[in-house]
Amino acid sequence: MKSSMGQRNVILLLTLLVFFTTNVKCQLTENFYASTCPNLFGIVRNQVMIAVMNEMRMAASLLRLHFHDCFVNGCDASILLDGSDSEKFALPNRNSVRGFEVVDTIKSAVENSCSGIVSCADIVAIAARDAVVLSGGKSYRVLLGRRDGMVANQTGANSNLPSPFDPLATVIDKFSVHGLNLTDVVALQGAHTIGSARCATFSARLFNFSGTGAPDASMTTSLVNKLQTLCPVNGDGNQTTALDQNSTDLFDNHYFKNLINNRGVLLSDQDLYSSNTANSTTKTIVESYSNDQTLFFNDFINSMIKMGNINPLTGSSGQIRTNCRAINS
Repeated sequence: MKSSMGQRNVILLLTLLVFFTTNVKCQLTENFYASTCPNLFGIVRNQVMIAVMNEMRMAASLLRLHFHDCFVNGCDASILLDGSDSEKFALPNRNSVRGFEVVDTIKSAVENSCSGIVSCADIVAIAARDAVVLSGGKSYRVLLGRRDGMVANQTGANSNLPSPFDPLATVIDKFSVHGLNLTDVVALQGAHTIGSARCATFSARLFNFSGTGAPDASMTTSLVNKLQTLCPVNGDGNQTTALDQNSTDLFDNHYFKNLINNRGVLLSDQDLYSSNTANSTTKTIVESYSNDQTLFFNDFINSMIKMGNINPLTGSSGQIRTNCRAINS
């Protein structure tokens, strides 16, 4: 009798152990590749450095690539996939998201050192961190262990990614879906301290804003005049200007100073401070960051780590793609 009860207890214990083992989500860790690919960080940093030296704007492009990946299907490198449903051709990404060739180069260098070990999703996350550091930002720990997704989601990219035309309330909603709060919204949009914007993303503010026949009143006249020259009516919508005027390539808090002085290029940026519907908290955060760069840097790091943990594939989910542009055959 005792023997039978003991066997049942052992079986119950093993069943519970299997249940909890299979249902506990694997956690991302900083040292995930410490033994399997110990030179990973150096390899990625070297390739990002080469890319940024060739074109400083690439730092912003690599940072944005990570953001646009995580907001669709989670941080699974789905944005890198080619094909008819590629996220690259979604409206928020078309003629805009860049850096795919740089990721290819990084992946090749990593594969030469430790083949079949490191996911494209993790490479994108590390490259984003290095892009920040090489632009003058503060370094931070990148949590790793993501695996690569096996399907792109163009429809999701069209609907889930924040747009430069979205009102602030919509931007906040799109962040909150992923567990990101108001501080995350302002801190992560602070990534616009580097990079460029196409005329097509802000020209509506320059000539006939909201059908008024006048420029957007929340943009200073001097900036309106400058951008009207760059982006005339019926001009080239792909012409670009710095998102952070007068501090183009330096990762700092100047972006927030611009917003306070009505010099935000994108409406979605300026709305953090000037929108009639702006949550008072976003205005307060903008003011705090404009006065305290260290606070911005620290909040940005925390928000990047949170964003990098949006629905990652771990354990046996997904795969480690050999080619970041296609699933393994």
